[in-house]
Amino acid sequence: MKSDSKKWALITGAGRQRVGFHVARALGKKGYSLALHYRTSATEARESAGILSQEGFETRTFQADLAVESQVGRLVEQLHSECGRLDALVSCASTWHAVELEKTTAANYTGFFESNVLATVLIAQKAGLWMTRQPEGGCIVTVGDWAVTRPYLNYLAYHTSKGAIPVFTKALAVELAHLNPRVRVNCVEPGPVMLPAELSPQDRAEAIGATLVQREGTPEHVAMAVMSLVENDFITGVCLPVDGGRSIWALNR
Repeated sequence: MKSDSKKWALITGAGRQRVGFHVARALGKKGYSLALHYRTSATEARESAGILSQEGFETRTFQADLAVESQVGRLVEQLHSECGRLDALVSCASTWHAVELEKTTAANYTGFFESNVLATVLIAQKAGLWMTRQPEGGCIVTVGDWAVTRPYLNYLAYHTSKGAIPVFTKALAVELAHLNPRVRVNCVEPGPVMLPAELSPQDRAEAIGATLVQREGTPEHVAMAVMSLVENDFITGVCLPVDGGRSIWALNR
């Protein structure tokens, strides 16, 4: 059943209650019905959808491996059938983990390329083309990483993959605006937000100490940045760091 009169937002990588979940909640508070994407975390996705539904937001879940073009096409078809329209896409799906330089292989580059690049560009391209056919257009927000401007050790393959996101964001903004000037594409670049639980106290202190604001960020900070890009219809093709100033200054780094 289509819901053509409603605004719909697709948030990828939103199955687990991490950044994507909080972005979804922020969009829900602004009146969007929510399409939560997951790849393997079906149980967590149902739990997240249940929480958001209890908060009063219409929420549905959709499964796909976004690195597989046929599955991306199926996902878009499902969205079109069930939702009828797509007003916002926030591409939160990604992978992050350390690999020492000496141990970095072609398989590492391929893995990060699939999970961080293909999982962003395939859905954004297909969703963006859909948006160009809507008179009201739509908005896409990709998720990069502040560290593409100041890389740190042991993440060469990861940084290489994330480095593609800003260029893709700008190029897609140009391509889609040519077809419909009401379609915009922007990027947020999170910094130390939801630091891993396994991070050592020393590494955690260093990450926080390397920010100008001297504190760890929250998923809500990223969600607020996303909403600012979604709501301001005179911004497109920009990359916004959400990093407490870490990309411009770092003590002893």
